[in-house]
Amino acid sequence: MIGEKLGHYCLTAKIGEGGMGVVFRARDEELNRDVAVKVLAASMLEHLGKDHLLREAQTASALNHPNIRTIYQIGRVDDGFYLVMELVEGQPLNEIARSTKLTTEAVTRYGVQIADALAHAHERQIVHRDLKTANVVITRDGRVKVLDFGLARRLDQATVDAITRSQASIERDRSIVGSLPYMAPEILRGETGSYQSDIWALGVLLYETVTGQLPFGGSTPYGLSAAILHELPRPLPSSVPPGLSAVIMRCLAKDLRNRP
Repeated sequence: MIGEKLGHYCLTAKIGEGGMGVVFRARDEELNRDVAVKVLAASMLEHLGKDHLLREAQTASALNHPNIRTIYQIGRVDDGFYLVMELVEGQPLNEIARSTKLTTEAVTRYGVQIADALAHAHERQIVHRDLKTANVVITRDGRVKVLDFGLARRLDQATVDAITRSQASIERDRSIVGSLPYMAPEILRGETGSYQSDIWALGVLLYETVTGQLPFGGSTPYGLSAAILHELPRPLPSSVPPGLSAVIMRCLAKDLRNRP
């Protein structure tokens, strides 16, 4: 699709591809600026329906926060539609956490911005549902940008069962948006994700950012699911300040009432 036009947006490069669709860099020829254009996957449209996805995109487009990627426009193409969004240039947090030992100050600074973004969305009844380090970009000036608010799929029990049986099944089914290591216990029990599920994912994200590892492990998806449901997180290193450690562990409380 490189070189093609969607409305007055000329697609110039492919940025990435995931379960929700393909993201392109594009030139807005009316406003003379670069933007990101996400063409939603056919499987998303088939499983969730155009009306549902359109409502989710319209709701998410109402968010206006410096740490949330802005949705500019929703356009239609063939039998589906695309989202025109702020072009966020920087490095995903998962890459930074793997390659660099972040200072406590940096982790806290990023965590506060992510939490502020979640609070802004939650106040407007919008749940992210797929928060993870790969969905957080750190811009060149050190600002956090959280991507893909409000567009993830709500998982039913059949989907949860499929996830625990085989990681391959969730990777093949691109209509499923969600990452097992970040899924809260209540989601794995087949309940609908809520604000508290985002807080759990924030705890996983902060743990990963501090240690470069995930708080729960398992040699199979079933083992990982069992650990999330029944085991305590791996202990944090003693180098993590008590205040930050306490916040992370509260976010990872299995009982929703004990989460912040």
